[in-house]
Amino acid sequence: MVATDRRSTGAQVDDQNIELRASSSLSGTFGERAHINVTSYNAQVLITGEVLTEQDKQQAQQIVGKVPGVRSVVNELGVMPVTSFSQRSEDSLITAKVKASMVDASDVFGTLFKVVTERSTVYLMGRVTQAEANRATEIARSTSGVQRVVRVLEIVTEAQLQPPPPTPATPSAAPASAPKS
Repeated sequence: MVATDRRSTGAQVDDQNIELRASSSLSGTFGERAHINVTSYNAQVLITGEVLTEQDKQQAQQIVGKVPGVRSVVNELGVMPVTSFSQRSEDSLITAKVKASMVDASDVFGTLFKVVTERSTVYLMGRVTQAEANRATEIARSTSGVQRVVRVLEIVTEAQLQPPPPTPATPSAAPASAPKS
């Protein structure tokens, strides 16, 4: 996964740290009275799940926004009772089906996307071209059980995906050799 991810290794580690810190802070604040998932991609953080009040939703966003390294927060928390285990299991199945469909597709790399499902809504995260975004969206929409697809994507051009050309080495002046005696 690290080799095919378009984020640098440092960005991937940063995203993991953001997820851990945000989840820990949210758990300490809300405990069992909320169900909140945190997913970070290139320091853009998606929060999904359920909270009991609009104030809880805003507080969760503020907590996540204060985590070091967070660039932006997409708050998709539902104000409602916490979903059941069976609903979350169904969401996990949908995520697995979307990922499997992407792996089966010959025209999109499933490893370019983080796929999160919450209450039958599929969220796609990644750093992809417009064509890759469109194809992944099409695949997700055609997966059974998906009610809605939300794209939390960073759209880049093919040129932006190319590695920078190597810089030519500049010859350094050779030190003058001392005369032999």
